[in-house]
Amino acid sequence: MKNIVYIIVIFFVIVACKDKVQNISEEITQTNEIVKYPSDVLPFMNQWKILLGDGTDNETLVNYTKKDFFYVENDSVTNWVVYKTPNSGITSKNSGNTRTELGQKKRWIPETGGKLTGTLKVQHVSTTGDARVAASYSVVVGQIHSDEGHKNEPLKIFYKKFPGHEKGSVFWNYEINTEGDNSKRWDFSTAVWGHDMSVIGEGSNTYPKEPENGIALGEEFAYEINVFKGIMYLTFTNDTQDTKTFTKNLLVSDYSKKSNIPQQTITLFSSIGQDGTERANAYAGELQFFKQGAYNQTNGKNPKTNMVWSTGSEIYEGDIKKQYENGSYAEVWFKEASLSSGTAPNN
Repeated sequence: MKNIVYIIVIFFVIVACKDKVQNISEEITQTNEIVKYPSDVLPFMNQWKILLGDGTDNETLVNYTKKDFFYVENDSVTNWVVYKTPNSGITSKNSGNTRTELGQKKRWIPETGGKLTGTLKVQHVSTTGDARVAASYSVVVGQIHSDEGHKNEPLKIFYKKFPGHEKGSVFWNYEINTEGDNSKRWDFSTAVWGHDMSVIGEGSNTYPKEPENGIALGEEFAYEINVFKGIMYLTFTNDTQDTKTFTKNLLVSDYSKKSNIPQQTITLFSSIGQDGTERANAYAGELQFFKQGAYNQTNGKNPKTNMVWSTGSEIYEGDIKKQYENGSYAEVWFKEASLSSGTAPNN
C-alpha cells in the first residue's frame, strides 16, 4: 500500500514540475516577443544619436530607451517608436525649443545627397500657445540641418493643429542660407495637406478656419526626403489624401535678390525684421545631416519678443511632469523609417 501511495505522490510531483517548466517556457517566449527598445522597431538606430527633452544626450541607441521620452508603444496591432518632449526643458545650444529627436551621425553635401523616409502619426501637439504666432501648436517631424556656415535648415517638415480643430496641417519649410548677416534669415512654407505656416489666428485665442483636407491626430502619413545631385525631392503619402510631390534645388538660390522674396515671407516676417537674401549657390558644398523625431516648436517665450517663433505657451515653470499632465508637450510615433543614399527620382 505504501508503495502505491509513494508512486502516486511521485507522479503528481512529476506532473507539477512539467507544468511549471511549461509555464516558465511560455513566459520566456512571451517575453522574447515583447519589443523593449526602439532599435528593435527601427533597426537603423546605430546611425543616429539623440537629444531628449530633459537634456539627455546619447550617442549609442542600440538597446537604449528612456521612460517618458524615447520608448516603444504597441497600439494592439503595431509596435511604434515614441518621441515625446515637453514645451520647456533643456535644449540644444542653437535652439530655444525642446526636442526628442534623432541626429544623423554621418555628414554629406547636397551634391552627394542622401535619403530619409518615415511612416508616422502625431499623437499630440501643445494645446497652449498664441494663435497669432506661426510656430504655435506645431512639431517638426523631419529635418535636413546644415553643419557649417550659419547652420540653417534647408528642410523642416511640420505638423500643426489648432486647439478645437479635428484636423491639422502638414507643411514643409525651406530656410534660406543667408547672404551675410544671418539675423535676416527667414523660412518659406509650402502646404502639403491643410494650411502652410503663414495661416494664423487674428487674436491670441482666435483660430483660423479648420483645413478641409487636413490630417487628424493619430492619422498615419509618410514622407520621403531624397537628395540626389543637389536636388531635393519630397514625397508625402496618406491613405485618404492624394500623394504630394515637391522639388527644390539646393545648389541654386531662388531668393538671391530682394525682388525674389515671396509675399508670404514679407507678410509673416516683416514684424521681426527678417528680410535678407540668400547666397546665390544656396547650400552647395555645405555639410548636411538628417534629423527625425519630435522637435517641439511650441515654447514658453513671450510672443512680444518674436511673433513668428515665441509662442507663449504654458510651461509650468519648466516642470516636465506638469507639462505632460496639462497638454504642454508634443508626441510623435514612428513605425517605419529608413536612411540610405540618395537615388535618381522615380527609382
